[in-house]
Amino acid sequence: MNGTVVMAEMPEMTKTPESDALRTLHRVFGYDSFRGEQEAVIEHVVAGGDAVVLMPTGGGKSLCYQIPALVRPGTGIVVSPLIALMQDQVDALRALGVRAGFMNSTQDFDERRVVEAEFLAGELDLLYLAPERLRLDSTLDLIGRAKISVFAIDEAHCVAQWGHDFRPDYLALSLLGERWPEVPRIALTATATHATHREITQRLGMPQARHFEASFDRPNIQYRIVPKDDPKKQLLRFLKDEHAGDAGIIYCLSRNSVEKTAEFLCKNGIEAVPYHAGLDAGTRARHQSRFLREEGLVVVATIAFGMGIDKPDVRFVAHLDLPKSVEGYYQETGRAGRDGQPSTAWMAYGLNDVVQQRKLIQMGEGDEAFRRRAASHLDAMLALCETVECRRGQLLAYFGQEPGAEGCGNCDTCLTRPETWDGTVAAQKVLSTVVRLDRERRQKFGTLQIVDILLGKRSAKVIQFDHDQLSVFGIGQELSEAEWRGVVRQLLAQGLLAVEGEYGTLVLTEQSASVLGRQREVHLRKEPKKVASARGSAGKGSGSGKSKVAVDLPEEMLPLFEALRAWRAEQAREQGVPAYVIFHDATLKEIVLAGPSSVAELGEIGGVGEKKLATYGEGVLGVLEEFAGAEE
Repeated sequence: MNGTVVMAEMPEMTKTPESDALRTLHRVFGYDSFRGEQEAVIEHVVAGGDAVVLMPTGGGKSLCYQIPALVRPGTGIVVSPLIALMQDQVDALRALGVRAGFMNSTQDFDERRVVEAEFLAGELDLLYLAPERLRLDSTLDLIGRAKISVFAIDEAHCVAQWGHDFRPDYLALSLLGERWPEVPRIALTATATHATHREITQRLGMPQARHFEASFDRPNIQYRIVPKDDPKKQLLRFLKDEHAGDAGIIYCLSRNSVEKTAEFLCKNGIEAVPYHAGLDAGTRARHQSRFLREEGLVVVATIAFGMGIDKPDVRFVAHLDLPKSVEGYYQETGRAGRDGQPSTAWMAYGLNDVVQQRKLIQMGEGDEAFRRRAASHLDAMLALCETVECRRGQLLAYFGQEPGAEGCGNCDTCLTRPETWDGTVAAQKVLSTVVRLDRERRQKFGTLQIVDILLGKRSAKVIQFDHDQLSVFGIGQELSEAEWRGVVRQLLAQGLLAVEGEYGTLVLTEQSASVLGRQREVHLRKEPKKVASARGSAGKGSGSGKSKVAVDLPEEMLPLFEALRAWRAEQAREQGVPAYVIFHDATLKEIVLAGPSSVAELGEIGGVGEKKLATYGEGVLGVLEEFAGAEE
């Protein structure tokens, strides 16, 4: 599946003229041309063909089903797992003049009856449904009583049982093709390996689908992974130095860590709210709503948060714990910079992450096949963390995309090339210590004890077990404690050491013998002491707390841009919708640069469709005129 793979001929149908889709794009959404694969996907679906679409977050997936739903006769059914976000998605479409509705468990009987009546009367262009509703005969009967233009299955990776976000309800969605074979289906996801891609096709029953795969590259995101050294303080420095006042998401592995991190940030002047499955539904909904509607709010969350978030101005995504897979990492980091502006994917990573994830796999539920698959996912994630090559290139290669030969120039390993060193002797010392404990004492210990022995530290535990009598005691004084922990971390990442049991003790692997027998060299990475700033030229302050959006505008134009943002914020408050529903920052930037003086000129700006022009045109021009008058 390199690029676009045609797996079957398109159905023989009368093809709607291409101009219909383009006219709809301009009239409704305010854009003059499609991006990348969008046009090919839309043409195929409008003509009645099934499609499986892999397109990165921010790549414009939603247009691939919204425009066919508007061009083809009938109502488009959108299957989405994101009940809490349906209202915002529908609000955004209604702001464009699209007749959209949703049905889910948050509505009462009367609200659902109104939507059902609109649907049956042909008064909806798009209807959003949660996958579990399609298990109900009443929902299927309702759909059968109206004309359907297209079935869109969003977040289609949820069908993959080996994926990072499996949802059992998705397994039943193959019935759509069985019951309505004449209606085109489009399955969309922002991330999937080739194996997951095949599983999506198989489980949704779409063997005749045409596959479209856009580039996974998000060049505006800078990927950075730093060694852990008091990670909460590292995070605080990162936020205050580079993202003061910016909206962002911070991911932690446990609920406890989420709560403590949010509390820590609040105490240090950064407005942050927690989000995890242990909070009651009302609190989660409030925090999510605040994140979508307020500018500059930080959410600290488990992986329960983020899928389907349409907020375009998320300036950073940070990880304080190692994700379980590259797919999960890519999906989560992809929530930054949907508007194409400079953004950062930052992660603090350390030895305990490796030990903990290995232990979770070993001690977790599932059969041996499941553990092997989980271990292979973790191995790929560790390889991304430990690479000395371009980090973006490694990420793209994981998804089967050929990386550039020269590196990206916008990740930490490109900005500050890591040094490597011959760590063979150091590796032999660590492995020998593990061997001595096992063979001479029949004992197994974790990293702390191994490092204390190598450094010759007579800690209470070393003395208790007479480990100062071992021949390896004190043979590693050429490295510091932090450096030895780095050696152990990289040996674990390379599969030369393994973690065993509840207490995370270190044991040898089959590969260890080749190092101890001097048949294999071990090359290790030296962590750079300082990483180049992500946005040194973006005009950020050092902890002022004021939001400065990363837009490429001349300094003298920034006041007008901020005036338009203030006007937009007021409109959003009045209407109770997120600010980006009014206009994206990219649209405001184009308005500032173009300086339209009439409604007609404003209508030529990207992102200003007919409905928004009619609703907000005079207001925008009023801000421009007022600002121009104040400068005279």
